[in-house]
Amino acid sequence: MGCVESLKYEVLLRHCSFREYREYIRKNYPENYDVMPGYRIFDLALIGVPPIPIGVDGDHVIFPYTKPCHGTFVLRVEGKEEIERLKRMKK
Repeated sequence: MGCVESLKYEVLLRHCSFREYREYIRKNYPENYDVMPGYRIFDLALIGVPPIPIGVDGDHVIFPYTKPCHGTFVLRVEGKEEIERLKRMKK
């Protein structure tokens, strides 16, 4: 199991609702992919109400991460391999 603290991330949105992160990602990142709760990205399981959007911005992945007792955040992390995996999944 992965740990978000081991990633080099930038926080784009803090303490947001599932609806807020969905709208934020879809509005700001035209290239996005919908996944189901439990989808693993950077070995982290995503939590939320389906569908969960994951945005792509160049070589960076934008995704919501819910940290128990701290709330939900939208993170930006470099991840070429994760982007390729998302693209393969869509086919």
